Amino acid sequence: MPEHVVIIGSGPAGWAAAIYASRANLSPLVFEGAETEENRIAGTLPLGQLNLTTEVENYPGFPAGHLHQFLRSALPKDRLDTYLEPLHEHEHAVTGPELMNLMRQQATNFGTKIVTDDVVDVDLSRRPFVLRTLGGETVETHTIIVATGARANYLGLPSEERFKNRGVSACAVCDGALPRFRNKPLVVVGGGDSAVEEATYLTKYASQVHMLMRRDVFRASKIMQDRATSNPKINIHYFRELDEVLGDDKAGVTGIRIRNNQDNSTEELPASGLFLAIGHTPNTAFLKGQVELNDKGYIKFTTLMRTYTSVEGVFAAGDVADDYYRQAITSAGTGCMAALDAERYLAAKGL
Repeated sequence: MPEHVVIIGSGPAGWAAAIYASRANLSPLVFEGAETEENRIAGTLPLGQLNLTTEVENYPGFPAGHLHQFLRSALPKDRLDTYLEPLHEHEHAVTGPELMNLMRQQATNFGTKIVTDDVVDVDLSRRPFVLRTLGGETVETHTIIVATGARANYLGLPSEERFKNRGVSACAVCDGALPRFRNKPLVVVGGGDSAVEEATYLTKYASQVHMLMRRDVFRASKIMQDRATSNPKINIHYFRELDEVLGDDKAGVTGIRIRNNQDNSTEELPASGLFLAIGHTPNTAFLKGQVELNDKGYIKFTTLMRTYTSVEGVFAAGDVADDYYRQAITSAGTGCMAALDAERYLAAKGL
């Protein structure tokens, strides 16, 4: 028998969709991703990008405080022992891994079925749809919710990887207000609108923000250029590229070494944080062009205020279809919407 709903992805959008679909007695099946080295390097392991962060201060419902007793009562011991021990002692907020494990458990409590594997191929030309997994399984389903997210682009430096979540970030809105960055010099890499937005946002917390640009020309729009050049807390470094992230295991990031790409000279800047603003790549390759994408490669919503895609019965949620907000709460919101859209679609079809 075909599944009623298959959800591909296991970030906030995927689990929110699973919670709503399971409470509607649709018995959703979630492919949460495979625990492979390739996925680890790409940042696409189960539980999504949020599982790679530390404190999450801006998700409603988790004010400052320790969550040890709640986590122990809410999660099974095997999940605690495998994914969350030792439990974090963060006074400021819930952590990303804690929040994602709680969402996963909430979906499980309502009967969501979970497979720890990747969907590598889909056939959307036939009904029911056919999905094939990395492990060689084939699944048929009447509806699909694509919630595979988008991975942040990084430069690929070993030192950058070493200090991820210890001063290296790809989301200023997510992390910029954390105590480690307040009243400290910070660095933003990039010269587009997103980079200027990140740098401008960080000036609310940083003592100074350094922008590194490979050329002497912004890719950002004129109004955004003016915003960067007129802000006294933003220091723009032209013809500069990141050479190495500096730091230690105790303090995390303490500075960066930058290289002048005109004469190859280098210099070091003290900094407590490095923010990459060089774009995101939506995880849509497995769709193989069967769903319409926008000019940035994100799944295109075809109806205002709905999660409909160009293929009837296929819905999208979260960052895979959002190149603007990219927040946990907006992802969870569209996950809810996608589940409701799928439920109503199935009802209308008598499935």
